[in-house]
Amino acid sequence: MLTSHFYHEIIRKTIVSFGTLFNNIEIKHKDKTGSVVSVTKVPISYGPQQKFLARVTQGREYQDGVGTTLTLPRMSFEVIGMNYDSVRKVSTMQTFKAVNKNTNKMIKGYMPVPYNINMQLSILSKLNEDAIQILEQILPYFQPAFNLTIDLVDVIGEKRDMPITLEGIQMEDNYEDDFLERRALVYTLSFTCKTYLFGPINNSSEGTSGLIKKVQADYATDTANLKTAPRQVRYQAVPVAVKDYNTDDTARTNEAFDTKKTEFDVNNATSFAKGNYIQIDEEKMLIRSITGNRLRVRRGEFGSVVKPHDIDVPIHAITVQDDPYVIPGDDFGFGETRTDYADGSVYSVAQGRDSDL
Repeated sequence: MLTSHFYHEIIRKTIVSFGTLFNNIEIKHKDKTGSVVSVTKVPISYGPQQKFLARVTQGREYQDGVGTTLTLPRMSFEVIGMNYDSVRKVSTMQTFKAVNKNTNKMIKGYMPVPYNINMQLSILSKLNEDAIQILEQILPYFQPAFNLTIDLVDVIGEKRDMPITLEGIQMEDNYEDDFLERRALVYTLSFTCKTYLFGPINNSSEGTSGLIKKVQADYATDTANLKTAPRQVRYQAVPVAVKDYNTDDTARTNEAFDTKKTEFDVNNATSFAKGNYIQIDEEKMLIRSITGNRLRVRRGEFGSVVKPHDIDVPIHAITVQDDPYVIPGDDFGFGETRTDYADGSVYSVAQGRDSDL
C-alpha cells in the first residue's frame, strides 16, 4: 500500500461545484405583446447525454409496461477525462504547515498535485430559441475562465480558486430524421477545471506541538561565546486578544447612545479600570476615565465599526482571560515585557530554565 486510507472528496466537490453553477437557469416564453406567459426552470442532472436522449425518444420501460419520457429542455453534465497539469507543478518534496480546525494543533502535509478535470455540459432542447436562451445565460461568465472557490480540505480550511475554462462549443441537430422522430437540439460545451489533489495530512505532529504563542529573546553582553555570555535584557511577546471570546457579560448599558457619544452610563462599573478595553455588540472601545458608573471611552478601537447601541446591552471586558482563545486567522495584538538582569545568568534551552555560570 502507498499509505493508510485518506479521502478529502476533492474530485467529488469539484464535480458537485461544477454542476451547481448551472442549477438556476430559466427559460421564459412571451406572447406578441411581450408579456411573459411561462417560466421554466431548466433541470440539470449528472450523466451522459446519450442516456437522456434515449429517454427523450424512447422513454423508460418498466416491468408493468408503463413508459416515461423526458421533456425538453434540460441539461446534463459528466466527467470525460482527467490529466496531470505539469505547468502548475511545484516541488514534490515541498511541505506546508496548517492548523487542524478540530484540535487547533499544527499539522504538516505535502504540496498538492495539480490536475485538470475535463467536464462536458450538454444542453438538450426541442426549440432553438430555448437553447440559445440557455447559452446566453452561461457564455458571458466565461472569458474564457470563471473562478470558483472550493474548500478542498475541510480539516485545515484549505480554500482555493478553481479556474473553469470554456474550451469549445459544438452543436448537433437531428432534425433531418424522419417525421416520426422527435427533434432534439444538443449543444455540447467542453470545460477544463484546474484543481489540486492533496495527499494524506500528517497528524503525527499533533502531540505537544502547536501554534507559537510566546516569543522570548535574550540580549547578551558578549557575542564571542553566546552559550556563556551573561544575559542582560530579556524581551517576551505574547498574542493579546483584541475582541471578547469568553462572553463574560461584565456589565450592561444603562442608556442608549448614538455613534457620536463618548460617555454613557452602565449598571455597574466596579469591574472596569482606566485603560481597559471593552466590547459592546461588535464595537471595541478603550476606557479613558470612569466617574461613578459613567464611562468615557474612545470608540472604534482595533478597526471596529462605530455603531449606535441600545439600553441593557451586555458589555464584555477584553482581558487576559481572552488571550488563550486567540486562534489562527484572528486579528490580535502583542503584549510585550522587558526584564533587565545583572545576575550573570544565562537561559539554558536544554534545561528550560536559567542556570548560573
